[in-house]
Amino acid sequence: MSGSFADVQRGHLLTEQANPLSSELDALSTEQLVQVFVEEDRRPQQAVAAAAPALAAAVDAIAERLQQGGRLFYLGAGTSGRLGVLDAAECPPTFCSPPELVQGVLAGGAPALLRSSEGLEDLFEAGADDLRARNFCGRDALVGIAAGGTTPYVHGGLEHARSLGALSIAMACVPAEQVPMPCDIDIRLITGPEVLTGSTRLKAGTATKMALNILSTGVMVRLGKVYGNRMVDVAVTNSKLEDRALRILADLAGVERSQGRALLGESGGSVKLALLMARHGLTAAEARNRLAASGGQLRSALE
Repeated sequence: MSGSFADVQRGHLLTEQANPLSSELDALSTEQLVQVFVEEDRRPQQAVAAAAPALAAAVDAIAERLQQGGRLFYLGAGTSGRLGVLDAAECPPTFCSPPELVQGVLAGGAPALLRSSEGLEDLFEAGADDLRARNFCGRDALVGIAAGGTTPYVHGGLEHARSLGALSIAMACVPAEQVPMPCDIDIRLITGPEVLTGSTRLKAGTATKMALNILSTGVMVRLGKVYGNRMVDVAVTNSKLEDRALRILADLAGVERSQGRALLGESGGSVKLALLMARHGLTAAEARNRLAASGGQLRSALE
């Protein structure tokens, strides 16, 4: 652990304070206990709403990096790291993005997904080491996630990113004045004390998941992987996704299901190409060239 993080006192952190609304949690009826959670779980939405300007700035900055050949990395330990891995893992099936484009880096690696290895978060150099192992470079973007903001593993990764000139984004659930973090964009999701004191898998985790949903989806929209509110870059790999693709073709191009299947077959399963072919009477090759000339942006290609 870096000397600056040794014997850190965390009792003042918002995420570590006791919530007066749940002070008698063990004495409540089950109905009352659930109601406490219902009321407190309104806070994550409010926290994300308050962070909207920082989230918007992060979406644009990340998209710019990815458009120039960079990648997006989420880095964290414990719950924060697992949420980053989850969001990264959902990008390829949702947006047909290469697996290396969005990566989740978790302290302790894959084994820590299923078995707690929280002690590894105290290793300041490990964050940078794990990024080096993935050839993280100055073109890339890093989101360092730490609910309480003090995780040495995350601080080490953020400092490494800044030293390379990479985009560095911090995401925490404590005010910046409580814990400053080295970053270009600072996203603070202020969810308040947890129902179960210090258990940041609760409100802090919910707010973090919501924020990551916005980041990854917003970035993919900017990259042209969405048309309207449709996942037009979805990979048609099973019956559910084929049905979704056929409905998109029916809704946006008036294509019957039998014709839609034929178009998907000719386009190699690409909804984008199938839409262009249907709307403009193009061959798959012509549609592919037109889409490439539009930088992969379907709206521009269609117009």
